[in-house]
Amino acid sequence: MPKLTTLESFVLAVEEQPHDQVIQEFYAEDASIQENQNVPRVGKELLLKYERAALQKAVRVESRCIRPFFIENDQVMIRWQFKFYWKNQTVSEIEEVAHQVWEDEKIKKEQFFYDPQQMVPK
Repeated sequence: MPKLTTLESFVLAVEEQPHDQVIQEFYAEDASIQENQNVPRVGKELLLKYERAALQKAVRVESRCIRPFFIENDQVMIRWQFKFYWKNQTVSEIEEVAHQVWEDEKIKKEQFFYDPQQMVPK
């Protein structure tokens, strides 16, 4: 179960740091990330590779936690808003819910739930 201070640090990191740095700091070596019902990506190196590739397409990403977040033992639910400013001058806004399973002070498993149509640039 994560400490409340760890979870607060995680939220602040997502809001203020590049997301690959957040993965490096807060995810377990064998962590997995799953988007909706897609096949999970497993292993920190693969998670970092995927995140860096996504970030390469953006000029910047704005991230905001919509509070409150919820903790029950080792499980956490967080509602996020993201705004992606793409290099092709378009913008995508997405709202999602993340369900995380923590092991001690690291994220072991995470699944995002969002409408993929939100990623269509405006």
